[in-house]
Amino acid sequence: MEVEMEEGKTFLSDAFDYKGAPAEKAKTGGWVSAATILGIEMCERFTTMGIATNLVTYLDHTMNQPSATSSTIVSNFSGVAFLTCLLGGVIADSFLGRYWTIAIFAVVEALGAGVLAISATLPGLRPPPCNPSQAVNCVKANMLQMGIFYIGLCALGMGLAGVKSSVSALATDQFDHNDKKEKTKMEYFFNRFYLVINIGTILAVTVLVYIQDEVSRGVGYGICAAAMITADIIYLSRSRKYRYKKRSGSPLIQVAQVITAAIKKRKLEFPSDVSLLYEDSSPESRVHRTNHFRWLDKAAVISDGDFGKEGSTTPNPWKLCTVTKVEELKMMIRILPIWATTIMFWCVHAQMITFSVQQAASMDRSIGKFQVPPASFNVFFIGGIMITLALYDSLVMKRSGGSKGLTNLQKIGVGLAISIIAMAAAVGMEQKRLKVIRSYKKTPTTTLPLTAFVLVPQFAIVGIAEAFIYSGSLAFFIGQAPKGMKAISNSLFLTTIAFGYFVTTILVNLIKKITPGKDGIPWLASKINDSRLDYFYAVISVLGLINFGVYLVCAKWYKPNSSHGSAKDSDDVNASHDEERAGDAEIS
Repeated sequence: MEVEMEEGKTFLSDAFDYKGAPAEKAKTGGWVSAATILGIEMCERFTTMGIATNLVTYLDHTMNQPSATSSTIVSNFSGVAFLTCLLGGVIADSFLGRYWTIAIFAVVEALGAGVLAISATLPGLRPPPCNPSQAVNCVKANMLQMGIFYIGLCALGMGLAGVKSSVSALATDQFDHNDKKEKTKMEYFFNRFYLVINIGTILAVTVLVYIQDEVSRGVGYGICAAAMITADIIYLSRSRKYRYKKRSGSPLIQVAQVITAAIKKRKLEFPSDVSLLYEDSSPESRVHRTNHFRWLDKAAVISDGDFGKEGSTTPNPWKLCTVTKVEELKMMIRILPIWATTIMFWCVHAQMITFSVQQAASMDRSIGKFQVPPASFNVFFIGGIMITLALYDSLVMKRSGGSKGLTNLQKIGVGLAISIIAMAAAVGMEQKRLKVIRSYKKTPTTTLPLTAFVLVPQFAIVGIAEAFIYSGSLAFFIGQAPKGMKAISNSLFLTTIAFGYFVTTILVNLIKKITPGKDGIPWLASKINDSRLDYFYAVISVLGLINFGVYLVCAKWYKPNSSHGSAKDSDDVNASHDEERAGDAEIS
């Protein structure tokens, strides 16, 4: 909302400058401010992906950890980091605000990368080098060495959670949603957002990974720390130019209030007339009651003591909630089955930075005299994403004038189906690699005479799947969430990534425990060449197929609240590509 306060100057009533006064429209926000904020995100992606994609080889070859253990550590790190995005959102919404959350946690991430650089540089913080010919007798990293390593990794994950939970929302705040010109600029800006941050990813899995492998890990991790500090300094330098929004409180509190009130009133009689349920929301923001999850409606039943002191018109929110607040929670509950069935894809995704990198490390990666770093094969994964998005945009959306295309639920379904194909292809590639191992008489720790580029299909196909899953899931969760819970819906999307990595950890530990045969070697052995990774990939394929069937049932069951938003928000209609991307932007 705009307010004319001085001649020739327009101020925004819902946005503020660094002094806390209404923001002057001409001097704050806009493209440059948003780009500066997203520069932090690009450096975060550069740092996280540069370290995470190559971490499994560091644990294997420097810290001398067993193959399955290395995979588990990487999966747990990624899972915890994305799960704590929920906590990062709470800190930003309720305590620090988005600006300070980003500024502080960018430093935390830089410190984490710095600790990892020290760990990789000082000889006393890593075990003695291991001779490949004596791989069985390698000395593992001791508790102190792993402890320092974990401190750096935890700080890195905390930084990721704080930055990622707030950066897109603060960038969105730099545009006035009530101004058609600025809204168009915002949509155009965020249409390029995913492409820009993937530049950071490509640099990470190519240039940064090469530096780690061919120069030193310490230098590579130090570059990550320097990148985050530099981005944070640039970000802070424009503090006077940003637009800020007041903290609205965490929607998690609203969720807790509705559940608490419903439990407290579970024994109360439900009124015969639903109009007697408490409601004080404005007509334009009101969400009409539905019959789903009726036990939650008890939170809106008026009873003695709900309004605190006598004569008070404001209820205690932990005792009485409006119908709209109850229905907003119901809307979030209705999307949970879709949320749960997308987790399996991220289990597939986890293989691209764990076992697939280990596969590449055991194979011939040469192009002439140049050796491609194992983690750099993820460039084919990123390429699959970017090419798919570009082709979908040009072949589907532009030819249809932006009015047709896959709905968000259809995109998710396509992504899940393609991920099953990717794992099936991975089974075939691994069987080919194992055949070479059986026929190759030299020690299994040397490079196999099989080009690692046979792994390109599994990387690329998973990338194609992610292009559909990522865009469909994020647009669905944000588009179907109530306006006041779009931030938590964004965090909910990030938790699917977290739980996908946790599922991987559970599967790895379970298979190690139940699969030792007569020779005592499990499917996932200490060394990748002694493992039956094809069996593990086959298990993931079967689980993915079962999950896909469950997803189809959940997608058919899902019905949005008809009183929430317009038809454009519903996944039962063909939402345009631009609308989906605009939904990506509107996470505040």
